[in-house]
Amino acid sequence: MQTVLEGRVWTLGRDVDTDQIISGKYLTILDPNELKKHVFEIALPEFAAGARAGDLIVAGENFGSGSSREHAPQAMRAIGVGAVVADSFARIFFRNAINLGIPAIEAPGVRAIFTQGDTGRVDLGAGRVTNLTSGASVAFPPLPHHLLELLEAGGLVEKVRRELAATAAAPGPARAGP
Repeated sequence: MQTVLEGRVWTLGRDVDTDQIISGKYLTILDPNELKKHVFEIALPEFAAGARAGDLIVAGENFGSGSSREHAPQAMRAIGVGAVVADSFARIFFRNAINLGIPAIEAPGVRAIFTQGDTGRVDLGAGRVTNLTSGASVAFPPLPHHLLELLEAGGLVEKVRRELAATAAAPGPARAGP
């Protein structure tokens, strides 16, 4: 996983709930390619058609509030969001995003330094978000090692798969005869 992410910025305000990320009427869709057509349909209607892999979402306080549905970060992952950076997150969304391999960075004051279409940089190692268009930046506490490991693996399921594969491939203890 890259520790420095750069991309075009899409901005949202505060209290963006999971229904604004992906409407409840799409919760029966299981195909990620179909789901991504509807991401931010309510909050940012031009996003699904205009988003590119690696784009960054920058939002205000309480991003991802509402239900605990995983469809919201799943849709964002399917469309290729590079990271979500917000002044603050609803805890369940934060964890769902990390578990699905999407960097979720809490950086108080970040929304104030970006406008739609700016280019942003997120440096996970240095703990800094920078607006490359204006030069403004804010610091954030680095993610703990165990969360970085999840992101590096591509999410919780991939991390567990790798660990199980490594365990299965490792030689076992010598067995004594009958």
